Amino acid sequence: MFSRESLNFKKNGVKHMDNIWIVDGHCDSLGDYINSKRDLMGKSGGGHWDLVRAREGKIGLQFFAAYIESDYKPYLAMQRGLEYIEAALRFVDQNLEQVFLVKTNADISHLAKTDKIGILLNIEGGEIIGESLFMLDIIYRLGVRSMGLTWNERNAIADGVGETNSKGGLSKFGHKVISKMNELGMLIDVSHINQAGFWDVVGQTSQPIVASHSCVKRICNHPRNLDDQQIKALADVKGVIGVNFCPEFLNETGQASTEDVIRHICYIAEIAGVDTVGIGSDFDGITSTPHGLEDVSKMGGLIEKLRAVGFDTAEIQKICYGNFVRLLKDVLK
Repeated sequence: MFSRESLNFKKNGVKHMDNIWIVDGHCDSLGDYINSKRDLMGKSGGGHWDLVRAREGKIGLQFFAAYIESDYKPYLAMQRGLEYIEAALRFVDQNLEQVFLVKTNADISHLAKTDKIGILLNIEGGEIIGESLFMLDIIYRLGVRSMGLTWNERNAIADGVGETNSKGGLSKFGHKVISKMNELGMLIDVSHINQAGFWDVVGQTSQPIVASHSCVKRICNHPRNLDDQQIKALADVKGVIGVNFCPEFLNETGQASTEDVIRHICYIAEIAGVDTVGIGSDFDGITSTPHGLEDVSKMGGLIEKLRAVGFDTAEIQKICYGNFVRLLKDVLK
């Protein structure tokens, strides 16, 4: 059974944490923006993420997910996905003094040199491309640099984790999608894909991949969580797992705290190495949050919690931003 004391991390005190910032591998706040619920500029209107609170939470790079709702699938998924991309670009254009769109390797290097928050566009569900490979070229030109191959359902690429009776892996088209994304320099996201599809991706990809918002099945036996073999496989391909804040993924009571998030981080670091773990909050895509992580402004509190369980400064930097930065430098062009 997992024990944090079994880790061989240094116990040195960390006094100077001001140079630590955070990459968040997944939030769904763009949904509120596209549906005119919030402008994401200030705290009014509720939700988990906005620019004011993101700065309070030390966010340096935010993955903006375009979650294509099931009501639009399959026939209107492409249209809805493009609508999301346009909304994200509009949000960036409206806030150019505070954010910038991350598209290139050079943009990743720029993150540490600017006060602006980087925005990286992710499509949550390959339905946006239908069965047309050329759509990857189009959304790439529009600025998308990451795509989750599935949500919970089946699409032309693969089956999601919600297809409980299916053991199907990548389709023939799905294999072409992996090759094309590798060629373009798009990050492949395996959160939500079923096990067979996961293993097909690991076996084919020539570039590191991400599970942008997933947790540990050994700690909480949820279909969306990753088992030990999957976690180790992600480490083998130099991938990253962004630990999700959804209480139902963190423990089986459905009530969670910051300590539960830390427990998942520690477990991944123990079995796969500290280079494999990051943060993928799923803010505004989850209906409840862990105590102590009620919104993005609380993210900085993770730093002290990581220090308290024994991670040293270099390890905390990797977890908070360094691993995602390395991953993106490996993949983006």
